[in-house]
Amino acid sequence: MPGPGRRRKNNDYSRYRPLFDELAGLPVGHPGRRRLREQLILAHLPLAEHIAARFTGRGQPRDDLVQVARIGLVKAVDRFEPAQRSDFLSFAVPTVMGEVRRFFRDTGWSMRVPRGLKDLSAQLTKGTRQLAQALGRAPTPSELAGHLGIDVETVREGLLAANAYEASSLDRPTGKGDGTTTVADSMGGLDARIELVDDHETVAPLLRRLPEREQAIVTMRFFDGMSQSQIAARVGVSQMQVSRLLGKILRELREQLAE
Repeated sequence: MPGPGRRRKNNDYSRYRPLFDELAGLPVGHPGRRRLREQLILAHLPLAEHIAARFTGRGQPRDDLVQVARIGLVKAVDRFEPAQRSDFLSFAVPTVMGEVRRFFRDTGWSMRVPRGLKDLSAQLTKGTRQLAQALGRAPTPSELAGHLGIDVETVREGLLAANAYEASSLDRPTGKGDGTTTVADSMGGLDARIELVDDHETVAPLLRRLPEREQAIVTMRFFDGMSQSQIAARVGVSQMQVSRLLGKILRELREQLAE
């Protein structure tokens, strides 16, 4: 018997056809159904692994592809009806391949993209391949739109969605040679004062309600960084008065914020 990694010929699998007939003839709940089902699945595992191998190298781990292909094989065994089809392979191959393609469509995107855009992206990929072969170059969005019978804006939207299929690593170098910076190095960091935005937006309307002189004192103290003595000299009052005014202003602001 060929090993799991070797492709079988159709006549190698045809000897299992009587088992499908036997399985179909057993009533639901019969103890023999489980044994026959497992025997058929195990016998056709090389088919699933061969199909999974055809999709390797496309950004998904091989073990995941094999697992998905085996799930497709189980579905094919469960859905095959010998009375309607003479050949199990002609039914199993598209069933397994469809399961693998759905896996790529649903999990192969690095960002969450609506199903409609995923389907559009696949349509654009196929159309681009056809036009590139005919034109000898990459087609323009307007040429793709005419070929597929859709508007140019829809084409642009689909091409933009295709950028979400695979994310680039933040550790990817942005230049050549050793010691070059990475994508992460070119990204901005978290602003340490970002948490103060809400406070600022809450206090700003209250500050605008203050009398003009009190607004000026608060601005000089907390925004311009002036000392109380500098503020006193600027406003023409004593430092003690500035201290008392600041204390009164802050108490009133706290009370208004609490309300």
